[in-house]
Amino acid sequence: MSAILLSTLNARYIHASLGLRYLAANMGELAGETRILEFVLQNRTEEIVEALLAAQPRIVGFGVYIWNVTEITRVVALLKCVAPEITVVLGGPEVSYECNEQEIVRLADYVVTGWGDISFPKLCRELLRRHPQPQKIIPGIQPPLSDIKLPYALYTDDDIAHRTLYVEASRGCPFKCEFCLSSLDKTAWAFDLDAFLAEINTLYLRGARQFKFVDRTFNLNLKAGIRILEFFLARLDDKLFVHFEVIPDHLPDQLKELIVRFPAGALQFEVGIQTLNPEVQALISRKQDSAKTFENLRWLRHESHAHVHVDLIIGLPGEDIESVGQGFNRLVALKQQEIQVGILKRLRGTPIIRHTAAYDMRYTPYPPYTVQATDRIDFSTMQRLTRFARYWDLVANSGRFPHALELLLADDPFARFLAFSDWLYDTTRKTHQIPLDLLFDLVLGGLKSALAADADAARAALEQDFILSGSKEMPSFMKPKNYLPAPKRAKNPATRQARHLAE
Repeated sequence: MSAILLSTLNARYIHASLGLRYLAANMGELAGETRILEFVLQNRTEEIVEALLAAQPRIVGFGVYIWNVTEITRVVALLKCVAPEITVVLGGPEVSYECNEQEIVRLADYVVTGWGDISFPKLCRELLRRHPQPQKIIPGIQPPLSDIKLPYALYTDDDIAHRTLYVEASRGCPFKCEFCLSSLDKTAWAFDLDAFLAEINTLYLRGARQFKFVDRTFNLNLKAGIRILEFFLARLDDKLFVHFEVIPDHLPDQLKELIVRFPAGALQFEVGIQTLNPEVQALISRKQDSAKTFENLRWLRHESHAHVHVDLIIGLPGEDIESVGQGFNRLVALKQQEIQVGILKRLRGTPIIRHTAAYDMRYTPYPPYTVQATDRIDFSTMQRLTRFARYWDLVANSGRFPHALELLLADDPFARFLAFSDWLYDTTRKTHQIPLDLLFDLVLGGLKSALAADADAARAALEQDFILSGSKEMPSFMKPKNYLPAPKRAKNPATRQARHLAE
């Protein structure tokens, strides 16, 4: 039994909510009455509500994000239907802006907007004293970071063993990119680095080896970046993995000297490129030295062992398909390990909305508010580009097709992969649930049919890729003509019944 439950729906089990742990760590005298209960998007609404009610809470606080608001809305609706006496409090970026337009806000009792570390515990104290608050929407108070207790002790041994541990050495961002909620911050604020590293060291001593920094600007503060890299260098082993978001045009020599000392597999950098069109950059208030960015990306690729993941956004105001293709080709030429192609989403509260009328931006009227058309890219073309992004993930970012990719991307990578993407969709009418063995066959078919590649060269490339993939399910083009699959073993009804009884 817990008076207060903190809950959210994560995309996958491997994700552990840092926000909920911050709230729990700062509950003060209510910490003993507070419990975290996380779910995943695949959990049924009824199962979630049943689990929440089993704890007999008086207050349930939900962390609401663009990716889970639809599912949490159903949870809140059912919870208020079967247990209206429970107070529901919402927080998180999705409900911190445009509150009055949202069904989930109508269903809930209170919403804490913005920073909840101090404001949520304060609200809970009042509610448990049976002092209802006069206002439903409660602006979160942003305290000095020194007033916020760090949450890392609340990662359990199970979290450490099986989940990604999210950490942050700073909050906020000094840049003003209009598609990002961090553009609303006035600057970046740093936690006390000694205290932060002491907490991370404790996690390390408990066995943690995978750390994902959520700082928007990890390498903004050179001295802090150096200390953090030195901290992990002193603890290198073959299991250590650290992920950072980095500013692409700011990589001083002092950082480079440390980066080169990390072995392969230890460092991953997420580099936000978004667009390489200078007119679009100016339009969305993004400051980026593209020449310096490319210099740093080349250095990372050729002089370090870091895995580099670069981001490109399709659908920004003022950008047409030709501009997208030019930027994509420039990134492909750098031979980065991963190019994440994303479609613009209109996050609530972001300044990108100021371009809606001028550039005829059309977004889905439901989460995740993905752009569907602009004055430069019509709806049908945007659908093609959305499939392009999905298939790029399946084929290129998966790392399973290195040899075939050379044939797919010859000459004009964007135009060729778009042609392959169109052929793949016309052939399958699917973007998901494509088995790997079938995907190998489809890549071969696309190379021959859509791109007129030499059949023998394509087959040889895919045979090499299949061997490297380690997959056991052989694609059809590699099977002998007289190949017969091994017969499936019949299921023992008694065993099946016993399994269901055990469940």
